Amino acid sequence: MTRPINDTFLRAARGEETDYTPVWYMRQAGRSQPEYRKIKEKYSLVEITHQPELCAYVTELPVVQYNNDAAILYKDIMTPIPGIGCPMDIVAGIGPVMEKPVRTMADIDAIRPLIPEEEIPFVGKTIDILVNQMLNVPLIGFAGGPFTLASYMIEGRPSKDYKFTKAMMYSEPTMWFKLMDKLGDMVITYVKYQIQHGAKAIQIFDSWVGALNKEDYRIYIKPVMERIFTALREENVPLIMFGVGASHLAKEWNDLPLDVVGLDWRLSIPEARAMGVNKVVQGNLDPTLLVSSWDALEKKAKDIIEQGVAHPGHLFNLGHGVFPAVEPDTLRRLTALIHEYSTEVRKNR
Repeated sequence: MTRPINDTFLRAARGEETDYTPVWYMRQAGRSQPEYRKIKEKYSLVEITHQPELCAYVTELPVVQYNNDAAILYKDIMTPIPGIGCPMDIVAGIGPVMEKPVRTMADIDAIRPLIPEEEIPFVGKTIDILVNQMLNVPLIGFAGGPFTLASYMIEGRPSKDYKFTKAMMYSEPTMWFKLMDKLGDMVITYVKYQIQHGAKAIQIFDSWVGALNKEDYRIYIKPVMERIFTALREENVPLIMFGVGASHLAKEWNDLPLDVVGLDWRLSIPEARAMGVNKVVQGNLDPTLLVSSWDALEKKAKDIIEQGVAHPGHLFNLGHGVFPAVEPDTLRRLTALIHEYSTEVRKNR
């Protein structure tokens, strides 16, 4: 039986009225926490994720430290990729590195369906521990978006120009759409597995999809995203979409069958509303403010809170992830500010 939770985040994600603006932070678990850095002296990211008790501890730690309204499962977006027959590793200082890039039809044909219970049982066990023993807030599960996953698989490692990825997309559409179909199936299976174990919301991180213009997004990515979110709607959990440098795609996401449109710091809440985004929005503090003065951080955070209250339907978050240089006390103090100031603004409106 799952534990009772503070459901403020879930209600806000569904567009319901709440007493205050809920908040969680992307990359809230990890590099800025001394406890995490100590763990990383002994274990790699992959090793942590394969140990459910340790992974659950890392996931819960920021909720305890900062009093956030949701936890985000500690995993890498590439976690399920070896399970579909594409061996890879997370290399320190580089990121995901494929054993063999996926660049031919034979490579795509070799991709097999994900069977989570066999290939990534540690993910389900981690979620079981979190929702049954530890968390008093909702757990957000997640998956990488198809473009971002494909970019790592095709390039073989992180890329700045995605030249091989876009070359396949433009020149080999049959290959591209077959890869999208297989990745779409994998994302649906992976996310449903997380929900079955107790994840209460889902975020799709298509981190690098902002590299595409709107027309290419509509042609090459939007169909698979439509299929993914349509399949996930039946699970009845809030669905969030996020990408970096993708402000031009916010309206495209708004048209998908999801609940929350994630904004980075390049697009304000009023600007998003003006361009036709009418769903709940998430964001969008520039994470660099976390290493600036408190006065600058407080001013911008209050601006965002006021914008979110003036245009109802807002989850506070960063426009990208927490930097390693951020002091944990800054996030603790910011969370308290968000809770207190958003309560005050609501009372006075």
